[in-house]
Amino acid sequence: MLMVVLICVVFGLWAWSWRNTNKNEPPAVPGGLPLIGHALSLMGDSAQLWNIVKELSYESIKAGGVISAYIGPRTIYIVTDPDDFLTVSNACLQKDGFYEFAKPWLGEGLVTGNVSIWKVHRRLLNPAFSQVVLDGFLDIFNKQSRRLVKDLEVEVGNGPFDHWVYTRHNALETICLTALGVDFTDKSVLNSEYVMAAEQMFNVLVDRFQKFWLHNHFIYSWSALRKKQDEYLKILHNMSYTVLKKRKADYLNNRNKTEEKTQVSGAKFKPFMDLLLELSIEKGAFNDREIREHVDTMIVGGHDTSASVLMYSMLLVGSYPDVQEKVFQELNNVFGDDDRDVTKQDLSQLCYLEAVLKETMRIYPIVPVTARYLDRDVKLRNCTLTKGRTCFMFVYGVHRHPMWGKDAEEFKPERWLSPATLPECPTAFAGFGMGRRICIGKSYAFMSMKTTLAHLFRHYRLKGNHSKLEAKIDVMLKPVSGYHISIERRNKDENI
Repeated sequence: MLMVVLICVVFGLWAWSWRNTNKNEPPAVPGGLPLIGHALSLMGDSAQLWNIVKELSYESIKAGGVISAYIGPRTIYIVTDPDDFLTVSNACLQKDGFYEFAKPWLGEGLVTGNVSIWKVHRRLLNPAFSQVVLDGFLDIFNKQSRRLVKDLEVEVGNGPFDHWVYTRHNALETICLTALGVDFTDKSVLNSEYVMAAEQMFNVLVDRFQKFWLHNHFIYSWSALRKKQDEYLKILHNMSYTVLKKRKADYLNNRNKTEEKTQVSGAKFKPFMDLLLELSIEKGAFNDREIREHVDTMIVGGHDTSASVLMYSMLLVGSYPDVQEKVFQELNNVFGDDDRDVTKQDLSQLCYLEAVLKETMRIYPIVPVTARYLDRDVKLRNCTLTKGRTCFMFVYGVHRHPMWGKDAEEFKPERWLSPATLPECPTAFAGFGMGRRICIGKSYAFMSMKTTLAHLFRHYRLKGNHSKLEAKIDVMLKPVSGYHISIERRNKDENI
């Protein structure tokens, strides 16, 4: 046994000494220990992990935008420079091995898929997110926005409440209507079960990441955490598999009728799943498992991110009365006293509302960290990243980079209204990722969220204090507590 321990120590020390053969290596984070490196800093709960992400972001910015750190003998890089972020994003398209943790859930969907599969599927799926298709969702966005306004009526005048409960459930219903073509608005049990299971799955993924001994698939397969994962996966996959089976049967039964209707009346609303079924049945592009993986990816990526941005937007606007007044003024200019639906033309005029959303995503990036596997040496502006290692790209750090100016920490939607008040670097904003693997749902998200906020702020005045917010990182940036707002009804005759 002693001999085994000695061999392990010698090997660890050798690996530790060998890790820096690259002479153009970025500077290392101070405080690394022999053998374990900076692994201890990853321990703790998800709120502590978020604090570490913020600390490392500022360390990276201070060092010029790139630093290195060590998890055991393994070298990782942390990038916060916008130009270097884009270079890595386009040079290395393969997601890092940490994304393998999510594959039992999302398989080879666009977020987690291997490059060879992603390239083919992304090209096939791009038409499903065309503007013509998205325009067909506008009626649903309006109906769901009105539903959210109605659901919030019970909170009017009753003091602070947890508004994320409302945005999360509403966003899940919306994505199910658009992605699946299924109405779950009255199935509250299924809705709640799915939300709970998705939340717990994110916890499992972060828990596994922090416990580095569970990175090994064999060890993980025998862990209690794996048993929890399997329980949550049953709930998550049950919905998408059940709906897929029904939608596929309906598609085959009604294929001829659908073709006749389309020829007579032109393009109609069509859920993403139907578009996937067309590609599957007509062209053999996908099998049932692949359809399910893409639908699961769309559901989790579409509802959780939008719900969180809406939650943070409402909190921030409620924290800044002057911002809220400008939102009211713009809505007054576009809609007047009319409570009509939001149209395509309206969305193009809601410039300040879009600025609020972008600034919210800059202050609170929903996916604050992404990771790529370096399948080649990557030359950056001031250093070279070594092949075979992991590069963590910190969106939080990019959004705090000095090129944003001395007011980078401040919430100022006005900065988005003129090129003169934005960084000259076009990659300084990474709210939807960056490069060739940028989020495919960017336009969908903006249409949905702008429509929702347009309805909300025509009816309610919000009050909150985002400085009390405590955040955590459960893959996405989530609140721990203190993100409550209070709402009052806006007077119909209120003259802004």
